[in-house]
Amino acid sequence: MDAPADGAPGPGARPRDPGLQPERTRLAWRRTTLSSTVAAVLAVRTVLHDAPTATGTVAGVLCGALWLAFLTLAHRRIRALAAGGTPPALTPRHAAAAVLCTVALAVCAAALVL
Repeated sequence: MDAPADGAPGPGARPRDPGLQPERTRLAWRRTTLSSTVAAVLAVRTVLHDAPTATGTVAGVLCGALWLAFLTLAHRRIRALAAGGTPPALTPRHAAAAVLCTVALAVCAAALVL
């Protein structure tokens, strides 16, 4: 039997088996966190290794702040996925914040390298 349009299982339908999808999603969040950590560390290393300038220092601090913001968002999502059961959907606000942190961190890190 097909599920109704509202997404609720119909009568006689089996509950959804998510399989390993929540674990794969949790691991993807961890990989992205690791990547952003590497970018932030390299950005701060670049600031400290070269002659410190005001612009470089601001960019390095911004990279650190963006990394902390993304780390907070990712940790919250990883905990929700690890809690078991059906995890709540990622809100558009949190998704947009995660994308903004990731892109801004990449831009800041690239600006420091160039």
